[in-house]
Amino acid sequence: MKKYKYYFFVALITIMSSCGSVKSTLKNVDNNTPRPAIKDNHYVITEYSNDSKYGYDKDYPINLGFDNERYGTRSVDYFFNALTGLNGEKFTYIKTESCCPFPTKRSTMGGGILDIHEVKFQGKDKKITLYFNIYDKGKIMCPNGFLIKK
Repeated sequence: MKKYKYYFFVALITIMSSCGSVKSTLKNVDNNTPRPAIKDNHYVITEYSNDSKYGYDKDYPINLGFDNERYGTRSVDYFFNALTGLNGEKFTYIKTESCCPFPTKRSTMGGGILDIHEVKFQGKDKKITLYFNIYDKGKIMCPNGFLIKK
């Protein structure tokens, strides 16, 4: 069922972008940003974001870019594999939905949607939500509430 939902959103984005009615609200896209190195199945992240909106706001998603649209989820795994909780705790993450269509030239359909992931830290009940753009690139940093694994 989720697969059909994805195709529906992609078709909707295509129709809307061909009419010129969809405008990107993403504030932190920079497709000239180099992708971080990959080591031991994770991105080598070296910077912490000092923007509390980074990843937590749909207009400031974590822009991972992609090598190929079919492997966009691999970039999300590389990102999360580089992080830990503030006290070193482990966490789980799951894609819960997609939202927020936007135009992009980095998609075969001419548009993209953000992936929403829910994160739950071990031993805590509170869940957080992070937004990911797997189409466009931007500086990949550690968002607030996480630490970079050593």
